[in-house]
Amino acid sequence: MITLFIIILTCAISIAAFRNNALANKLIFYPPAVKKGEWYRLFTYGVLHADSTHLFFNMFTLYLFGSYIEKICRATLGIRAGSACFILLYVSALPISILPTYLKRKNDAYYRSLGASGAVSAVVFAYILIHPMNFMGILFIPIMLPAFIFGLIYIALSFYLDKNRPGGINHSAHIAGGIYGIMFMTVSFATLADWNLLASFLDRIHINSLNDLIYIGY
Repeated sequence: MITLFIIILTCAISIAAFRNNALANKLIFYPPAVKKGEWYRLFTYGVLHADSTHLFFNMFTLYLFGSYIEKICRATLGIRAGSACFILLYVSALPISILPTYLKRKNDAYYRSLGASGAVSAVVFAYILIHPMNFMGILFIPIMLPAFIFGLIYIALSFYLDKNRPGGINHSAHIAGGIYGIMFMTVSFATLADWNLLASFLDRIHINSLNDLIYIGY
């Protein structure tokens, strides 16, 4: 399973970097270093995490949604093409999701970023595109919403926080990753499987009652 391999690799490197500052500094996204030609950092920052909690939530989310998207890719496109499609989705989402940050911070010697959140967002929004009416929520919060509503709220909140309360979270990477996940899946499945995911997305959205809008409980 590709998803499991990504999780194991990310956990191994993240945990190693917790105790090895030299390794972390070598792999972290650091705009001036990227500007000088260290392009590999556009990928390697995704295998680093700030702490065990950051690592757990990203990898837990990747396991939940990545496992399914990987299966859908393989079932729709065939084992080889589907596996390649999923790998390309995740790996390409790393530089794409951090690109807005690089353009904004390329001369900022004090800025650094790490974590797989952008690529994980691409996978989550790929799921939302395929199953817009499935209920989604946040761990430990017993309120769930249809996936497409959850996604809209997530993007809107990320935009707000990016503009007003950036803190230590790279909200723009979440936004870019989510949008890229939708675009990648739409183009890939239309090209390789003649499946119009956007049309399917719109066809699946139906709200007949309040029960279709919110679910309380686990």
